[in-house]
Amino acid sequence: MTKWTLAAAILFAGTYGFAQSAQTAPTARKSCEDLKAELAKKMDARGVVGYTLDSVDKGKESPDGKIVGSCDGGTKSIVYTRGAATTQAKGSDEKKPQ
Repeated sequence: MTKWTLAAAILFAGTYGFAQSAQTAPTARKSCEDLKAELAKKMDARGVVGYTLDSVDKGKESPDGKIVGSCDGGTKSIVYTRGAATTQAKGSDEKKPQ
């Protein structure tokens, strides 16, 4: 019985140390343009249209939008605003024959 207890304790200690190192690992500083491109790609894949993604200084977010990420080491926020036309959507509207 003590062998199983010892084995369980060693297994727990190993997983606990791994979990701690994963939580304290520094995250890479991501530029706002890279993050906006990633978010736009995911949203386009889901079929979302008529939105804007803006990078604003931390604390200066608009009440109309929703914060969907942070960039530049946490100094800026990415704000999603629904209902606003994107530049891609505007360009495609202009090309449609009337």
